Amino acid sequence: MLSAPIIQGCLRGDVSLPSYVAFLTQAWHHVRHTVPLLQACRAALPARHAWLRGPLDEYIEEEQEHDEWILDDLRACGADAQAVRTGEPGIPVEVMVAYAYDTIARRNPLGFFGMVHVLEGTSVNLALLAADQIQKPLGLPDSAFSYLRSHGTLDREHTAHFEVLMNRIEDPRDQADIVHATRVFYRLYGDVFRGLPLPQAQDARRPEAMA
Repeated sequence: MLSAPIIQGCLRGDVSLPSYVAFLTQAWHHVRHTVPLLQACRAALPARHAWLRGPLDEYIEEEQEHDEWILDDLRACGADAQAVRTGEPGIPVEVMVAYAYDTIARRNPLGFFGMVHVLEGTSVNLALLAADQIQKPLGLPDSAFSYLRSHGTLDREHTAHFEVLMNRIEDPRDQADIVHATRVFYRLYGDVFRGLPLPQAQDARRPEAMA
C-alpha cells in the first residue's frame, strides 16, 4: 500500500491541490460509514464477545462527526463541500466499504477490526507527516488539515487501546478472520490511493510524450 505513487510523491513533497482535495473527497465517503460500521459490528457480536460492546460504545462516541471535519477541510481548500456530500465515492472506496459491511454480516464481525487496524495504523504512521508535506508547498491554512492532524494524534491512543483488545481475542478462527480481513483491507485501501490523481498526471498528452 505504501508503494502507491501518490503516497511516495507526497512524502517527497510532490503534491497538488487537486490531489489533496481528491484524497479528502474519498476519505469523506468512507469516514461517514465509520459509526454505522461500528454499530453494525457491535450488533452482530456473538455473546462470547459481549465484552467488546463497551469499548465499541466508546469508539462510536469518539468517532461522531469526524466526517464533518473533512467537509470543513474541503471548504478551507476552496472546494465544494456540498458537491462532495451529495456525490458518489470512487469504485475503490465503494468496494472497501461494501467489503466491511459484508465481513460483519456474512463472515465474522470481528473481521471489521482489520479495517480499524489498517486505517488507524496508516493514520498514525503517515497522517501528521503527510499534513506537513502537503501544507508547506501548497500554502494552505491550518484549517485545511483538521482531519489529518486530529486523526494522526487521536489514532495513537486508539491503536494502543486496539492492541490491548486484540490481545484478548484468543480463538484461532477469530484471529485468522481478523488477519485475513486486514490483508484485504490493505489491498483495498491501497487501491483508494492508487485511484487518486497524481500531481503531474494531467499532462500525459504533452507533445514530447507523443513523439
